[in-house]
Amino acid sequence: MFKTYRRGAARLAAAGLATGVLAAGAFAGASSAAADSGGDSGTASSGGASGKLGDLVPGMYGGATVTDKDGKPAREVAGLFKLSLSDGTTVYTYCIDLYNGADTSGNTTYNEVPWSATSLTQPGKDKDVAGKITWILQHSFPQVNDLDALAKTAGSGPLSKEAAAAGTQVAIWRLSDDPKATADDPAAEKLADYLDQSAQAVAEPSPSLELTPPSVSGKSGGRIGPVTARTNASGAQAVLASDAPSGVKLVDADGKPVTSVSDGSQFFFDVPAGTKPGTTSMSVSATTSVPVGRAFAGTNPKTGKPSQTMILAGTGQTEVKATATATWADQGPIPALTAQVDCAKSGVDVSATNKGDEDFTFTLEGKTYTIAPGKSQTITVPVAEDQGYKIDITLPDKSVKTFQGVLDCKAATPPPTMPANQPSPASSGGTGTGNLAETGSSNSTPLIAGIAVALVVVGGGAVFFIRRNGKKNAA
Repeated sequence: MFKTYRRGAARLAAAGLATGVLAAGAFAGASSAAADSGGDSGTASSGGASGKLGDLVPGMYGGATVTDKDGKPAREVAGLFKLSLSDGTTVYTYCIDLYNGADTSGNTTYNEVPWSATSLTQPGKDKDVAGKITWILQHSFPQVNDLDALAKTAGSGPLSKEAAAAGTQVAIWRLSDDPKATADDPAAEKLADYLDQSAQAVAEPSPSLELTPPSVSGKSGGRIGPVTARTNASGAQAVLASDAPSGVKLVDADGKPVTSVSDGSQFFFDVPAGTKPGTTSMSVSATTSVPVGRAFAGTNPKTGKPSQTMILAGTGQTEVKATATATWADQGPIPALTAQVDCAKSGVDVSATNKGDEDFTFTLEGKTYTIAPGKSQTITVPVAEDQGYKIDITLPDKSVKTFQGVLDCKAATPPPTMPANQPSPASSGGTGTGNLAETGSSNSTPLIAGIAVALVVVGGGAVFFIRRNGKKNAA
């Protein structure tokens, strides 16, 4: 069964969402091997970095004027945000969703997501936009920290940090939200012009850590998988869950034990014959830098409302983790289910794989599907923009697997124009709300007055992430 509901009523499942990949733990349909017969969301995670959004960085933002397609100008604050990752590492981001509000109250967890789960790949958007924005990030402040050299390259005249950050954000807005944006500072405006005119599409950076697929299944008495690791870390530690049945191991394609993985590594769950039908999990952890150009999205779990989508501009070493699950049985259907937001299709792709020896039959959105042994199928469930969704999959044993979240695949549109001396609804809520109007300027930022806001829902979800004590700073 598939349901949609307005985002104001959305309530996110605590563990069923993962960085644009909503991954349900695999389970053995009609057999006694069902690993998760309840109605809650799955618990597997594809991994990545996670953190809380902070205010604009002091001394690294400036003013700008944005004119929408109807010719209505609005004052904006353009610059860098601080994102505190789960282990205390601080990184810098710019925004890529101009007309959406940013929640810096600490309620919203931001998660590393692929471009495909953001408005950068919405239908009708130039396919090169995300790549050009990443080029801008790689060739401007703060990645280029020599402001004299940056000014010389751009022909802008002397650049301060404020001007460099403002010019970079303005250049990004012109691509991500397509407004007529102008930086107040002449040098910042010249930098923005240079960046937009010079930008070239580059490839999406690799995730900090991701396991694909996050759920696998198969018969006992053999290797179940493979699961492929994608990471920019030189090495990541792989550990099987402590409650895994005796004899179950992590191995490579040659059957050798696996204790670490690198980018492109494949591994399997080796389950001895005769092992009681069931499920287990494994985790991969690493210390690495999240690549510049990775997107971050978040939805407030208390309100169901989204926060402004961000893109990484400056990074540092941080702890990341990913998990994968395996389910096995000796007979019957043995399915694995995953779901992934696909903004290009304006919906959620539900994928089912059957590694058993009998058909796997399930019901989705009122329709019955049958997956033959050894086969797989992906069904795209359309979801209206800015709506919450709840996708229930009824299994042969009458249990239900649920994928739940909110879809935000289109850039927000400008809110109604208000008089220049009148605060916007988002910025008039009083001190301590933590909701930053549009660019995310905080309540302590003088330029916030007069900025309007529209909230849309981010189509990513909560990453299952180990929190560690200690604080690291990054440039």
